[in-house]
Amino acid sequence: MNNKPTLKSSLKAYLYLLPALTIMSVFIIYPLIKSFIMSFYGKYNYFKDIVYSYTLDNYKTVLTDPTFWRALKNTMIFVLGVVPTSIILSILIALMLNSKIRFKGLFRTCFFMPYVTSLVAVSIVWRWIYHKDYGILNYFLNLVGIHGISWLDDPNVAMIALIILAIWKNIGYNVIIFLAGLQTIDKQYELAAQIDGANYFKRVWHIIIPLLAPTTLFVTIVSVIGSFKVFDEVYALFSYSGSVAGPSDSALTVVFYIFRKFYGEWNFGVASAASFILFLIIMIFTGLQFWYSKRRG
Repeated sequence: MNNKPTLKSSLKAYLYLLPALTIMSVFIIYPLIKSFIMSFYGKYNYFKDIVYSYTLDNYKTVLTDPTFWRALKNTMIFVLGVVPTSIILSILIALMLNSKIRFKGLFRTCFFMPYVTSLVAVSIVWRWIYHKDYGILNYFLNLVGIHGISWLDDPNVAMIALIILAIWKNIGYNVIIFLAGLQTIDKQYELAAQIDGANYFKRVWHIIIPLLAPTTLFVTIVSVIGSFKVFDEVYALFSYSGSVAGPSDSALTVVFYIFRKFYGEWNFGVASAASFILFLIIMIFTGLQFWYSKRRG
């Protein structure tokens, strides 16, 4: 039987895909190409005559801007603070929910709820939690002798507050993915190790964690990309104050820098250049993760 697709069947398949391809071209591909071209677009004033040309000045402006490097440094701190902690906690919670405990469905719902809850509502609650005088977090810290931390007003701890919120908000998604990965692992491996006398921690470390490697790679890549693009949490948590990006720009991230250049200063060329620099950084980190995964595999 010849299963080779005919011209008629291929044409019919492309016609089915045509609406989706059209939407992708108009709303995804075209804006990307246009913004990339815009990153090279410069404007000069020669004797009060406006002259437009294509130049690398926008990229030079970004790479020589101290504010951009501060935003990149803050973003790297955020990524290093959120991704490893979130993955470790997600694996531990997934292992717990995958065991034989009562009310597993309720616990899964509770852990996933923050991920689907409106960030605006979440930020209001967390502003109250972080309140210096009346916040519940400082109340518990006072019980152990730590007094009056200004979580949202102190530049030294504003990034820590942002990292805690981001971990709490997104951990539910990671837990669900790890639970799906755990349920694909054949129980025979664990039973064989148990017969050989391996305790639970050895079975987790030597069997479950290695078999979860593809799931861990996926979660790591998604988490790294999402952390590099952090914006909503910064805006929602600090928008009540005049600084918006935290005290003394201590929570300024690269995406917030792009937002400020685009909507605050109307400097579209510089914002586009910064966007593609961020794209290259994310692509490099993603490529390194794939390379490391293949090397270990």
